[in-house]
Amino acid sequence: MDFERKLLIGMVHLKPLPGSYLYEGSLDEVIDHAVSEAKKLEKAGFDAVMVENFGDVPFQKMADKTTVAAMSVVAKAVREEISIPLGINVLRNDGIAAYSIAYAVGADFIRVNVLSGVAYTDQGVIEGIAYELAKLRKLLPSKIKVFADVHVKHAYHFGDFEEALNDTVERGLANGIIISGKRTGSEVDLEKLKKAKEISPVPVIVGSGTTYDNLPKLWKYADGFIVGTWIKKDGKTKNDIDMERAKRLVGLARKLSKSLIT
Repeated sequence: MDFERKLLIGMVHLKPLPGSYLYEGSLDEVIDHAVSEAKKLEKAGFDAVMVENFGDVPFQKMADKTTVAAMSVVAKAVREEISIPLGINVLRNDGIAAYSIAYAVGADFIRVNVLSGVAYTDQGVIEGIAYELAKLRKLLPSKIKVFADVHVKHAYHFGDFEEALNDTVERGLANGIIISGKRTGSEVDLEKLKKAKEISPVPVIVGSGTTYDNLPKLWKYADGFIVGTWIKKDGKTKNDIDMERAKRLVGLARKLSKSLIT
């Protein structure tokens, strides 16, 4: 997966998985829904899909074995039904599980919320896992990219943003960095995004809050956009993907790409 052009990465927010508090029924239903959502994104023209255990609230810092097993089955089913790159994010911060799942199912990238440093979150204090993930990447070499958040959403950060970014890349060995707003669906701080693009030696990805209306102003400061909330029906995160919204966003992105080239 490369960033020769700006990429749109669509979110597949999984329904609650077995073992989670809100899980009610059938893993087959979870799989069918995930595959359906992923196929919508590919049909709409998105460049990649990312699968995330969004329904597993309240989240654990590290996922349990039931979650990893179930998510592997779901991700494998998605991988078999789409041809575009696939990413994995295991909430809240289980990059080890994410990489393991990605390796097993043939995914292309993972997202890690706290690769380097410390975040104060609704799950408590979360510490970076860069060393543990680097060991696993050494043990299981692959082309899987690690995209890591800098000052991740749903968290408080007391360190300097620029230093956190440098540490995430230089000491955490991230292949790309993610800059988000304060919460799921909230718009990114444009000044932070500009600073990230200015100093980052790796691709910069907007991790939340991208919409049809703000994409033009964000376009020049990012190499990729992870989009979940705006492409859902009525722009609500828990709803299913709205194909018309998804197509509109892709159409705008292509228009912006063309204007950049010309």
